[in-house]
Amino acid sequence: MGRSLRSGRVMKSLSPPNKRAGRADTGRRAAAKSSKQPPKKTSVSVRKAKKEVESSSESEEADDHEESSVSSDSESGDSGEEPEHDTRRQPPNQADEDSSDGSDNDEVAKAAPSPLKKSAAGNESSEDSSDGSDDEGHDDGNQNGNKQGFTDENADWLKPKKKASLLDSDDDGDDDDEFDVAAGGDRSSDDEMEVERESRLIDEEMEAEKEEARLELRRTITQNTEVFHLPTAEELEDDEDRVVPPSELRARIEEILSVLADFKNRREAGRSRSEYVERLAADMAELFGYLQELVDYFLSMFGPSECLEFLEASEKSRPLVVRVNTLKARRKDLAAALMKRGVRLDPLAPWSKVGLKIYESTVPIGATPEYLAGHYMLQSAASMCPVMALAPQPGDRVMDMSAAPGGKTSYIAQLMRNKGVVIANDLKPERQKATVANLHRLGVRNVVTCCYDGRKLGSQMRNSFDRILLDAPCSGLGVISRDPSVKIQRTIPDVKRCAHLQKELLVAAIDSLNHKSKKGGGFMVYSTCSVAIAENEEVVNYLLSKRDVKIVETGLDFGKPGFTRFEHKRFHPSLALTRRFYPHVNNMDGFYVAKIQKLSDKRKGEEEKKTAAAEGEKIEDSAQTDADKGSNKYDNKSKKKKGKGGKKRRDNSEDKAAVPEKRPKISAPPTVQVPSKKKSTNAKMTKPRRMKNTGM
Repeated sequence: MGRSLRSGRVMKSLSPPNKRAGRADTGRRAAAKSSKQPPKKTSVSVRKAKKEVESSSESEEADDHEESSVSSDSESGDSGEEPEHDTRRQPPNQADEDSSDGSDNDEVAKAAPSPLKKSAAGNESSEDSSDGSDDEGHDDGNQNGNKQGFTDENADWLKPKKKASLLDSDDDGDDDDEFDVAAGGDRSSDDEMEVERESRLIDEEMEAEKEEARLELRRTITQNTEVFHLPTAEELEDDEDRVVPPSELRARIEEILSVLADFKNRREAGRSRSEYVERLAADMAELFGYLQELVDYFLSMFGPSECLEFLEASEKSRPLVVRVNTLKARRKDLAAALMKRGVRLDPLAPWSKVGLKIYESTVPIGATPEYLAGHYMLQSAASMCPVMALAPQPGDRVMDMSAAPGGKTSYIAQLMRNKGVVIANDLKPERQKATVANLHRLGVRNVVTCCYDGRKLGSQMRNSFDRILLDAPCSGLGVISRDPSVKIQRTIPDVKRCAHLQKELLVAAIDSLNHKSKKGGGFMVYSTCSVAIAENEEVVNYLLSKRDVKIVETGLDFGKPGFTRFEHKRFHPSLALTRRFYPHVNNMDGFYVAKIQKLSDKRKGEEEKKTAAAEGEKIEDSAQTDADKGSNKYDNKSKKKKGKGGKKRRDNSEDKAAVPEKRPKISAPPTVQVPSKKKSTNAKMTKPRRMKNTGM
């Protein structure tokens, strides 16, 4: 009765659903641990647990076998039936041997139950007997017989492992610790695999870079060795009706530039360099929208590659720059105020202490309260350079010959600290309105505005100023980004006309400059917003030939030096002291700055004329004196001859008085005398008759 109750209790606790769930849970945990555990690595404690499990299982199986045989005899005697499952069961020892011959890894994993399995095993009664175990295995075998891999035999050899887990519950902590250590080892191996994976990715990237480098080298070799086909005249005629896309034009420009860089090896047979340059100029003019003659002029100034860079930079807008008015504000205070209004800015450059470069603004820069209060002036970075080169001092007399709209004039007054006098002149009165407005807004008080023709100021205000700034009117070839109309409106004849006007203004400015200034004056700055040589170096070189002046350092440590030769022209070597600014080099507007010092009031052209006239007069005088001397010698020789009768020669004075001067004979046709009739008169003859000479 006790055995039957006990077996019934066991059967109730291990009902088929609970048993299947426990077995599935145990299988999953064992599979997880076996998958994490490295193969062929078994700790000492695990092997010890295995031996203990085997010994305990054998002893329990023997007891169960004896009890089961007794119970079966008694039950068969009572009921007269023989249990079928006992005939099909294998001996316990044989089952244990079969289980021991199984996989070591599976037994070890299942012999060390997980915490969940231990709790489930703890809930079961520790009073399980061998009969209950046999019935349990029988029922389980009947329920799971339809499932693949679960038979009665499997139930028999799995049964001792459950008991072993219950017996070895005290050693589970050690086993878990060891499995945790093994899991930690797996984590370290996972870290190693991560490093290896990263290393493999790095190797793949390096291989990809090497392959890309090989392809680039092959492409470069192909480009450098292949011959570019320049379009012929017939092909260009065919393309006249077709709109050539900009991508095709740019590709052809790059190909031509690569050919010109290595013209000897890459040129097409029978083609000259001039043909490539002409095609390049035509493509550039079409791509960027310039007149053909302007592109040709730029190509003569720059190289082909630099010309392309200049044209591309002229298409981009320059950064917005403001000049701080130090008469009313400081740069750091103004920067802080503008940043509070959402303006992103930076200092302009190390060479400027008053410039700020604006990157982005949420408010109009020309309408802020600071602008209206006169704290700053919108002015390009390039237009600050002429005033910095002029370097006016407080108390000087300065003239700005082309002042409108007042940016440079206000900067001059700012450097002079409102001391001294500044004459702001401009030809057009309507432009001076903006000048006056800006001067009032900026707080300038030492400027006088006027409207005169700058070409006449040399005679009207001779030797009147210590320093002069001439920002001459020009073609604007350096500010194409601000005025794109220059591309199609300016021609080479326009450039020459501007150069003629600039020469007249420059000579008049030198005449107005006082070289005897006691304040260290006698300096002027000539500047233009053009990159044309005809408006810059040629004009300054003309001044050197007309006035007693010299070129001095501008004081600007950036920018490119001026040209000393251009095509067949040769300029004075001192023009290298002038400075040029380009959009593609300095990220500024194209500008030219030259600083000139007046040495005296001499005029080289007039002095040369006077010298030439004096030399001509001397030559004429010497020739006349030589002629007079020659005639006197001839007269003396003719008069030294002796007369007849041994008379002495007369003096020159007597000869001159005695010998009448011979009149020059004039050849004329002979006149025919016509006899005329005597008029009859009644008057008496009062004139005595001439006596006839009879020889007596």
